[in-house]
Amino acid sequence: MNGMVVVDTDVLVDAIHGVDIAVNRLIQERFNSTLAISSMTRKELLVGCLNKTEQKALLKFLTSLQLIKLNVIIDDKADELLQRYNLSHGLLVADALIAATALTLDCSLLSKNQRDFRFIQDLKLLPYP
Repeated sequence: MNGMVVVDTDVLVDAIHGVDIAVNRLIQERFNSTLAISSMTRKELLVGCLNKTEQKALLKFLTSLQLIKLNVIIDDKADELLQRYNLSHGLLVADALIAATALTLDCSLLSKNQRDFRFIQDLKLLPYP
């Protein structure tokens, strides 16, 4: 194992919808790393559920990923990122929390929305697709 990879919401949405490239990428990453999500990602996915059936399926799927709960260190790092990048790059709160999770744990972030994160110094951003 090469450590941990934090998976962004967009990649998981694709995987949940059966997009082959997303499913295959997660399988590939799982061979080399522990897959994790920020609790912010979990919240974003829960909000996207249209009914209880979808919610139940989502919660079952998420048990296969390590959940990283927000803590004071991640929260402080997200504040730092927002102060540095919100005005200049439009960094949003959810993205700051997800990036802060990866930075705090010193692991990579797998995201389709590269433009949301590419300007963050020291963030190890993995390309998708």
